[in-house]
Amino acid sequence: MPAIIEVKYFNAFILRKTYNAGDVPTWGGSRGDNTYPQAGLQFDTKSWFVEEARIKGGFNNTSVSFGTKAYLVEEEPQASKRINALIYSGIFNSRTGVNNTNQFPADKDISKAVDPANGSIQKLHAEDTNLIIFQENKISRALIDKDAIYSAEGGGSVTSSNLVIGQIVPYAGNFGISKNPESFAVYGFRKYFVDKNRNAVLRLSQDGLTEISNYGMKDFFRDQLTSLDLIVKERGRKSGKIIGGWDTYTKQYVVSMQPSVDNEKLAEYDNYKTLSFDEDVRGWTSFYNYKPSFMFSLKGKFYTTPVDSSSINSGVYLHNAPDIDPDSPRANFYGRQYNSSIKFIFNPKVSLSKNFKTINYEGSNGWQVDSFISDTTGLGSPNINQLDPKASASQDTTAVVLSYNEGAYDSYGNQAPNQLIPPVFHAGFNRKENKYMANLISTSGPAYGEVLFNGSMTGIKGQFAEVTMSTDSTTDPGKMKELFAVSSEYVDSAY
Repeated sequence: MPAIIEVKYFNAFILRKTYNAGDVPTWGGSRGDNTYPQAGLQFDTKSWFVEEARIKGGFNNTSVSFGTKAYLVEEEPQASKRINALIYSGIFNSRTGVNNTNQFPADKDISKAVDPANGSIQKLHAEDTNLIIFQENKISRALIDKDAIYSAEGGGSVTSSNLVIGQIVPYAGNFGISKNPESFAVYGFRKYFVDKNRNAVLRLSQDGLTEISNYGMKDFFRDQLTSLDLIVKERGRKSGKIIGGWDTYTKQYVVSMQPSVDNEKLAEYDNYKTLSFDEDVRGWTSFYNYKPSFMFSLKGKFYTTPVDSSSINSGVYLHNAPDIDPDSPRANFYGRQYNSSIKFIFNPKVSLSKNFKTINYEGSNGWQVDSFISDTTGLGSPNINQLDPKASASQDTTAVVLSYNEGAYDSYGNQAPNQLIPPVFHAGFNRKENKYMANLISTSGPAYGEVLFNGSMTGIKGQFAEVTMSTDSTTDPGKMKELFAVSSEYVDSAY
């Protein structure tokens, strides 16, 4: 919308004002009223300003303008995105004041390309005189400021060269980083990352690529990494994330696999898995109950930031705090207290059918048995009714075995976790000589063809049993609870 502005002197003026489309222009002139009736505008005395076009306002003095502009006409204005190429600029030297980082001369050989069949370049990592190139389906390395020359006999020698990025040499193995560069973590000469396309967690070290997901967790990672893309296909949402980081305090690689969340089913927010890998035992040592958006280590401490900004600790969160501050609670992440748990298998005398009668453990007070489940008896077995179309596999299960404190009760049947004056009885674990023991009471029904079912006998029948133990919520919550050994008394039996 045009506006008429009155000026006192005859000269060239520049009116300066920038505003978004739809805003009402305002004028900071010298009028007593803040309206301009000819244009129907209301003016703000702080918005527009007028500059004289000539220095000192002199007649025909030097004019103030934007100056000369340089234009470059491109013969092919359409941009080309090279997802498999590298390019480097001129040098930067802070001591001499040379800064050519904005120069990419076309007459010099300053680009390198990798095989486009291996996908796009997702991450670059510089290490000493090597540049490690992570593609979707391949890992390669290139010499920096050196060039490799091979003799006629096949031997290799290295000599100085003017090349910034030298020859690109791929690592052995058809692995990449997929499209998850956020899974990358480095410590010393070891690099860790996840190849989602091949359901593999990998370590790149001096001995090459190693598939560390095969250390007892091959099936788990296959199912978990595949599920990240299943949600995308079924609900049309973006792919999930794989966050990786190095815990310098415990010397472990931590990876968190987080499927995309459907806003209509917020319960899927907890459908994530965070676990750690330890080089000392060459295995995956623990699962964790936190969902990070970023992980890093600084000065011997491990930090993460939560995905949910509404949590109590929405900023940077310090882990392993109980070892630094004894008053800090354990198994507490982002202001939420969790119970620690462990799952293991009882399988003595592998080929023999057994009846597990008791469960015993050595350790701290506060452990309970969440489940004690025998192996599955499938269809076709003698104790399955083959004529029943609804017949399914059967398992023997037990009720929850309460901890020493939570299972305490008095002579009136009232729960008495803190009562020290006898008589006090225990429905779960009882303690003797600082060892905890309890009988196993089955809750499963009779199976077809079974002579004596578990309601008439003690224990859990099976060749092996899967046991889950956890800390309770009332015995010193947040304090250290150790578990040294777990055992079971059993007898030989037959179905």
